[in-house]
Amino acid sequence: QVQLVESGGGLVQPGGSLRLSCAASGFTFRRYGMRWYRQAPGKERELIATISTSGDSTNYADSVKGRFTISRDNAKTTVFLQMNSLKPEDTAVYYCKADRINSWGQGTQVTVSS
Repeated sequence: QVQLVESGGGLVQPGGSLRLSCAASGFTFRRYGMRWYRQAPGKERELIATISTSGDSTNYADSVKGRFTISRDNAKTTVFLQMNSLKPEDTAVYYCKADRINSWGQGTQVTVSS
């Protein structure tokens, strides 16, 4: 059974940082690319970052490029999202997902506000 457990969200002031984690289980983690999505209230879920199986290749949405960094630890079956220079428009629920596996975690709420 695939499980994805996101954590690390919270309330942060504009300009601050957070590091999200996603602990994965139930599949061979190292064989799957991983993704981070986010969904703001009243908006569609948005793909913001992807990482290859080895971690050598990453891609970012323009809205987060230069501020967010995706990484992974295959030994710990965990994917991370380092978020710097946070803006109020980054407020959303953040989700991780494995490529080709239709399963979602509960997400973690990130709120950027002064």
